[in-house]
Amino acid sequence: MMTDRRDRARELLMLLGLQVLDSIERGEFPVLHIPDRRTSNIVYDPSRGRFVLGGSVQVRDARNTKHLRSFVQLMWAATFAKQLLESGRTSSLRDLYYSSEAFGIDFRNQAESNRIVTDLESLTGMPREEMGIFPDEHSSVYGPVTMRYTVTGYEGREVDLTVSPDGLPIGPALTTAEPVDTDAEIVLAVESGGMFSRLIETRAWEKYHAVLVHLGGQPPRSARRLMRRLHDVLGLPVFVFTDGDPWGMHIARVIVSGSANAAHIDRLTVHDAEWIGVTPADIRDYSLPTDPLTDADLKRLSDLSIDPRYSDPPWCDYIVEFRSLGRKAEQQAFSRYGIDFVVDTYLADKLGQ
Repeated sequence: MMTDRRDRARELLMLLGLQVLDSIERGEFPVLHIPDRRTSNIVYDPSRGRFVLGGSVQVRDARNTKHLRSFVQLMWAATFAKQLLESGRTSSLRDLYYSSEAFGIDFRNQAESNRIVTDLESLTGMPREEMGIFPDEHSSVYGPVTMRYTVTGYEGREVDLTVSPDGLPIGPALTTAEPVDTDAEIVLAVESGGMFSRLIETRAWEKYHAVLVHLGGQPPRSARRLMRRLHDVLGLPVFVFTDGDPWGMHIARVIVSGSANAAHIDRLTVHDAEWIGVTPADIRDYSLPTDPLTDADLKRLSDLSIDPRYSDPPWCDYIVEFRSLGRKAEQQAFSRYGIDFVVDTYLADKLGQ
């Protein structure tokens, strides 16, 4: 299946090249129409259970000198991706950025090269992973699941996700592996590495029959894709446990309904995933140690209040509650009641066990 998708990606890249070449041969400047990824152009699609891009597009016209730089960058990224597919290789986003220097392609920074790769995804309708381009790993997984690899040289090999007490990094091989079997009943996604380790050390994954996913902050697409596959293939519901602040809340919302930057990509969301906390109500009910919301936190709440993903309950209510409370708390705040309180009591309350 993965081979078929990569063949399709290669075909789409070739069609993009032929489109540009055809314009040049006709004596015309190539023009590309790229879907607009601004938040104002995302709309909710109930059939998919997530937010998708609307009909607005951005034009990249080679006759416009202001567009030439990004046009060339985009064509190089497409060429680089095609070479990866033809050679059966992969690259991280960071490697792509540094590889551009060898070809004289001028990116101001990696953020700019990342945006160009996202432009390429939007233009072709194919996620970068299917073009052999992956994020740098900073998320992990641990739990009673058997995965079967599909990458070249490892086809058919199986791995138990409890093989390492540190968890396994969610890299390209694991992202594309097939879930085979599990004794788990849920996926529990946690924001911080410290909490991820705590849940392994205390064997909370056994107590709650859980696959643990370390999100590492805003989760990379590899982690979101893996959670979606565990949900779809193995039927595991997903619960999200983050810090009690606007940023943690948004991590959960992205898992549920998608990010604006990836609204053009399917199979990244779990529309019935639940944010179990730390909610504003938890901060009050558990009398947690808190810090005041900073100016950056308050600005984030203001930004989210006009985000279409926060237009309905309970998400719009969370914004009001955070503003009213004026405080925030981290996952580790439960330690005031004992080092294992979060495992023995809080999660038991939240997961109904």
